[in-house]
Amino acid sequence: MQFMSFIGSSGFYLPVLVVVFWCLNPRAGARAAVVLALSGALNTMLKLLWHAPRPYWTDPSVKGHESRASFGMPSGHAQGSAVAWGLLGIHFRRRIVWVIVLAVVLLVGVSRVYLGVHSIGQVLAGWAIGAGLLGLTVLLEPFVVPWWARRSLAVQVALSLAIAAAVLIPTAMAVDNLHAWHMPGTWEKAVEVGGGTVRPVTLTQGAAATGLLCGALVGLSWLGHSGWFDAGGSTVRRLARIPVGMAGAAAIWVPGLFAGNQSLIVFGVYLLLALWATAGAPAVFVRLGLARREARPVPEAEQEPDHTDDALSG
Repeated sequence: MQFMSFIGSSGFYLPVLVVVFWCLNPRAGARAAVVLALSGALNTMLKLLWHAPRPYWTDPSVKGHESRASFGMPSGHAQGSAVAWGLLGIHFRRRIVWVIVLAVVLLVGVSRVYLGVHSIGQVLAGWAIGAGLLGLTVLLEPFVVPWWARRSLAVQVALSLAIAAAVLIPTAMAVDNLHAWHMPGTWEKAVEVGGGTVRPVTLTQGAAATGLLCGALVGLSWLGHSGWFDAGGSTVRRLARIPVGMAGAAAIWVPGLFAGNQSLIVFGVYLLLALWATAGAPAVFVRLGLARREARPVPEAEQEPDHTDDALSG
């Protein structure tokens, strides 16, 4: 159950997503990055809005096999697994893949209930929200992506900031509403008995989630204007991108650890991490010869005219 819970977590699918984007299929990775970042930001906001307890906080008969001090509604694992694994099914569109996807998503939800960190209702809510995001992706992507691509980079950056703000502002309002709220003593005791630490409710996690969302949108917009990169090449060249990309991420992450936990700083650090992963690292890969820019098709109007028919008729 711990293993099934892990493969439904961001700790599993975010590293996989980075490898897919850098080494296998940038466009599939870009789609997943945006949808997963949006899912994570929404989940953080909804947990704060509902601030519902986890089962082992309120029911002594439920043993918590994980120490969790965050709220439980909706289940982030259930929501995230529905999105991440659902995107896999949408990409391959094969029956056997969908069977695997449904089995994994189901078992991830079951694992969260078994581990005592979510109720059945919280898992069902996570699945419903994740399925809704998938449905919106399939429905809106054919219209939104071309529309977005036609906008200037400045407009795309402004839209990215607006989308992040649309999630961050209600998240901040939810945190503000909980400013005078105190966790019941029985909840605190259950968290501490389970090995967790109760901390004041802050905007830190919401700032991190929306920073990732904003950075992914800005980075992919920048990549679209500068030119997509080709993730092909030899296995050695593909694998060489990983340490280079991770070194750049570490150069941002390590100083960020000492910069403080203020919401604006956290937002900026995670924005830079996403910006590096989606735009900075690909540019470095191209510069180092580990990748190349994706060949752009020549527009029909710019192609050399075909005079074959004229020559034949002459």
